[in-house]
Amino acid sequence: MVRLFDLAVQKGGSDILVTAGSPPRIRIHGDLRPVGTKALTPEDVKRWCYAIVHSEQVARFERERELDFSFDYQGKYRFRGNLYFQRGAVGGAFRIISMTIPELEPLNLPPILREFALRPQGLFAVTGPTGHGKSTTLAAMVGIINHQRECHVVTVEDPIEFLHQNIRSIVDQREVGSDTLSFAEALKHVLRQNPDVILVGEMRDPETMSAALTAAETGHLVLTTLHTNDAVQAIDRIVDSFPPHHQSQVRTQLAFSLLAVMSQRLVPRADGKGLHVVVEFLVNTPAVAHLIRDGKLPQVYSMMETGGKEGMVTMDHALKQLALDGVISFEEAKRRMRNPAALTR
Repeated sequence: MVRLFDLAVQKGGSDILVTAGSPPRIRIHGDLRPVGTKALTPEDVKRWCYAIVHSEQVARFERERELDFSFDYQGKYRFRGNLYFQRGAVGGAFRIISMTIPELEPLNLPPILREFALRPQGLFAVTGPTGHGKSTTLAAMVGIINHQRECHVVTVEDPIEFLHQNIRSIVDQREVGSDTLSFAEALKHVLRQNPDVILVGEMRDPETMSAALTAAETGHLVLTTLHTNDAVQAIDRIVDSFPPHHQSQVRTQLAFSLLAVMSQRLVPRADGKGLHVVVEFLVNTPAVAHLIRDGKLPQVYSMMETGGKEGMVTMDHALKQLALDGVISFEEAKRRMRNPAALTR
């Protein structure tokens, strides 16, 4: 595995995949590329994967059949790992994480994120598919807070990815499985830990969502992620996670406490030099809050199309603009647009 880690870092890879019946693969600029031609045996994969986890993690993995973890590599990189079983054999997926806290500008993220990172309270959500940089975006926002505010940041992550040093803020990072039992359990107690900012690695269940909304309502900045296709669907996902008789209350809470939702995708650059982030941004203006409260979410798309002055942009508009600027190809933009016909208007 050490040689594979070295090779992935040298080639600018983002992920490593090891599974029985196939050579190891490294994801480079979105494509999975084989390393050699020799297929790994189940014994190879098990030996490689078990060599980088300790005995307690092995026992938990064999009991629960899944394991999320992270580890340092040569003091320069961290890896987020996931072990799983497929066809009765061990498989492993590993994401490369820089030891350096990312900044907005090199990531091509919108400057408006700085403004929301420094808000005193409210809920800010980043959404998008797995592997498209949501955790990196939140790490950049925590970095801004850490350099500019004197406050207490508590993160709940599964697993911890970027490691934050205390600069102007105190940043306490809690890992699900080792520091706390679950996101929901951590959030039950977090308000007693005197936080100013709370980062919830992922809102997966109604209990976690409810606690995050309450924290945002009661004077805390809450940063989190969800897995949805766009910003409006993130709001829909939160509301639909609750029983029907609670949904009106949840819509009211969101209308009051939501700051913004950013949806992001990583798309291949037209010049072949890696990936470029594409961002959709929804700001909870009074007009948007009114639509959320009334359950008229489909109308929010129209609000986003005309909300440029407030910093709003739809994914379709962002894709079209990057294609016109030559950053991504028109083919890539068209494949990802909700309404591809808008590309020729």
